[in-house]
Amino acid sequence: MRDPVCLMDVGLRDAGAMAVHEGRAYYFCSSGCRKKFVDEPGKYRANVQAERLTVGVMGSADTDTDDLVMQQARALGETIAGHGLILITGACPGLPWECARGARECNGLSVGISPALSLDEHIHKYHSPTDAFDVLIYTGSGLMGREVTNIRSSDMVIILGGRSGTLGEFAIAYDEGKLIGVLDGSGGITRELPNLVRQIDKNTGASLVYESDPVTLITQLLKVYTERHYHRPSCFCMESLAEGESG
Repeated sequence: MRDPVCLMDVGLRDAGAMAVHEGRAYYFCSSGCRKKFVDEPGKYRANVQAERLTVGVMGSADTDTDDLVMQQARALGETIAGHGLILITGACPGLPWECARGARECNGLSVGISPALSLDEHIHKYHSPTDAFDVLIYTGSGLMGREVTNIRSSDMVIILGGRSGTLGEFAIAYDEGKLIGVLDGSGGITRELPNLVRQIDKNTGASLVYESDPVTLITQLLKVYTERHYHRPSCFCMESLAEGESG
């Protein structure tokens, strides 16, 4: 990748700074180049092809959820879309679907990672919706198997209510050092996560942000991501590199 200001080649691990503009990630050789870009993004953004960041929202598929929490989920989707970020969910009913509906209403891009082999199985076996997604990816991995794809496809992960399935997604995200947002007040396992993290007592590189307001949560996640979390390489990357060099 290249710095859009000075056009120097920069690596993800050694970039001096980064910024998110309209949902896209830009990397810089230094904070000086970053400041020039942030002051005048229109002058520099066409110099590079910048990828859009993804936000995975993991939560309860239960359709019998408190109306206020449903509204929070919808507002979360609207906020993700408003920032130009791509929404990823497990393509299930309940809170993730409400989030996807919010993103679609704001012309956001929504990707559903389905447990099914096909559209027919998605609808008839898993009883899951299709009307809020721009893309449905059929993993054929089942409910548990698709969780890894959900997490690894997300630059940031948000936990919204949820029960055992969402807890599994949280565990994967935490173990793989993701930046994790927790929507306080959304019920389910979110009430237990602070205590669980203390009990786990394991440094994986994961960062957690707790907020009850969807707009504030996304703002804080982007702040943490641009200030430090972008530097964390994906899980297993360094191990694979070391094995290749030793071989």
